[in-house]
Amino acid sequence: MDPLSGELTTLREFRTTDLDDYLAIAGDDRVTTWMAFDSYDRAKAEQNLAGIVQRSGQEDRPDYMLAVTRPDDDHVIGFARIAPSGAWGAKLGYAIGADHWGHGYATDASRVLLRFAFSELGRHRVTAAIGPENEASIAVVKRLGFTYEGHLRDHVFTNGDWRDSLLYSLLEGEYSAK
Repeated sequence: MDPLSGELTTLREFRTTDLDDYLAIAGDDRVTTWMAFDSYDRAKAEQNLAGIVQRSGQEDRPDYMLAVTRPDDDHVIGFARIAPSGAWGAKLGYAIGADHWGHGYATDASRVLLRFAFSELGRHRVTAAIGPENEASIAVVKRLGFTYEGHLRDHVFTNGDWRDSLLYSLLEGEYSAK
């Protein structure tokens, strides 16, 4: 898959050589406190990254987990994922390294993935499930035009406890109207 470009970010396939950058994000408690997984150690990050790379080579890949970089720098500053779900849906997820928060990278990367989901993948509906305390991520999806749908109780088990999620969605027609 060719890289996808936004105004602030480029999304590309992960490579096994991205391990240090990937670990700096997936192993950082400041980031994973908002994720559906606990922080990774190096062995877990290496194993997970190998799985991402392996899935990206599948003809009927189950998801598009992409490295987020800046257009002028190939170092990974985050990751963004779109996972087809059912015949017409997809799930959106993203994480930006804590040292890069507040610059619009999550919004830009998500906008790029939405364009990909609605055009290339032909999806009708994209959802995002976000922890209720994650105000920055909620602001991202609201900025992109998502609609709040409801509260999912004990939705994910992470960091030693069950966490609720707030469900947001964006429909193809709502996206096209932008």
